[in-house]
Amino acid sequence: MIFEETDWITSTPLENIPLHFGTTQKKPCLHKRRRSNMMINPLELKHINSIDALQADMITLNLEDAIAPSRKKEALYNIALFLSNLEFSSSFIVVRTNPFYKGGKEEIAFLNDFGFDGFRLPKITSKKEIKEALSLINKTKELHLTIETKESFLMLEELKLDEQITTVNLGLLDLLSSMGLPHNLIQLDNPTVEYIMAKFLIDTKSANLHPISFMFQQYNDTESFRAWCKKEQKMGFESKACLGPKQVTIANEIFGISEDERNRAFAIKRLFEASSKNNINGFMSENYGYIDEPIYRDALNTLKHIGS
Repeated sequence: MIFEETDWITSTPLENIPLHFGTTQKKPCLHKRRRSNMMINPLELKHINSIDALQADMITLNLEDAIAPSRKKEALYNIALFLSNLEFSSSFIVVRTNPFYKGGKEEIAFLNDFGFDGFRLPKITSKKEIKEALSLINKTKELHLTIETKESFLMLEELKLDEQITTVNLGLLDLLSSMGLPHNLIQLDNPTVEYIMAKFLIDTKSANLHPISFMFQQYNDTESFRAWCKKEQKMGFESKACLGPKQVTIANEIFGISEDERNRAFAIKRLFEASSKNNINGFMSENYGYIDEPIYRDALNTLKHIGS
């Protein structure tokens, strides 16, 4: 239990808070699994305290939309207190700041030396703010971006400005609003939403970025959430934003790799590499059909997706 009472923080000026509230530095997350990305409100202390029990591959501590302006500082200090006392987490931990020119710059500077894995920058409208953020962020941390403005949607293929930028999240609700489109378009068979998702996926993959699909807001409607995950997995997505443990369980299941897929990938890798030593890069396999370089690369992608 890290949190018991935090009322004192609301009366302490930000500039008078020490860089570290505690001395603990969480070690960087080593696994590469990205099936589920669960959002947590840092004002909900019981949710932060339960992070060690969560099965989410990624956890995003949110300072932006869900936090009222009058409580932004409280949320920021809660994150600082938590991170500076966190010894270990099996999840990749990200802090989602406010937009860079609306508090995000100061939040990055304040949290930069705490122990977590990456920052997430929302509401991007230009490369300038991304470059400025990169100039501030510790080189040990990743920078993730959220695509929720029409400007950032049009820049998707150009966002890989540095190797620190690894991941892009689709903020579908805000993106639709930015384009003047209604939220009721978010239906499983809506062609406009399908186009947005497909373009987001292909453009980010082409830029060597990892795409995470949008958050489904109806937390208790697990049937619809499952249907969206299946659709996205069929499209080629490997990750889904999640609101809580129920969604995490479904996302981990659908975006995971089955034992049969795992065994097939290992076998193809082994067979191809053994054959290529004899300068044969295309051959028939009794169990897996014709194997050549594209089949081999697909097997490598599968093994990379396992991320263990």
